[in-house]
Amino acid sequence: MNDDYVSKLEKIISQMLTPLRDLPFGVVIQALSGHKVIPFDSADPEDLALLDRLKVVANKAAVNVNKKGIRRPRPNEVGNDIEPFVEDALNKQGFRAHTPVTSSGRRKSTGYPDIEFQDADHCCPIKGSK
Repeated sequence: MNDDYVSKLEKIISQMLTPLRDLPFGVVIQALSGHKVIPFDSADPEDLALLDRLKVVANKAAVNVNKKGIRRPRPNEVGNDIEPFVEDALNKQGFRAHTPVTSSGRRKSTGYPDIEFQDADHCCPIKGSK
């Protein structure tokens, strides 16, 4: 390999390893997943009502996790144990929560938690779900 080519490769690799700053969250998610993030509108009563319901879900799931407790040797395994608590809290708040379907058609969870949910009162996935 010639020195010019190696130098160009080194610059590209260096740039790839440099942390990106001030990148909008939605841009990152869309680039990584191909799914667009629908922005939250703090002036929209529907968005505010959804946020209130999701806060209740988070609080109920946290209370139930704390009651039962989770012990895992590796922190990244905790997400798998939290999923049933989050799914249960979502369902109790009127959402339809379940493990997502993979491209092969199987329901599979990858952890951290991985739950797809819809508002039971609406025909379509709620804003912000998969």
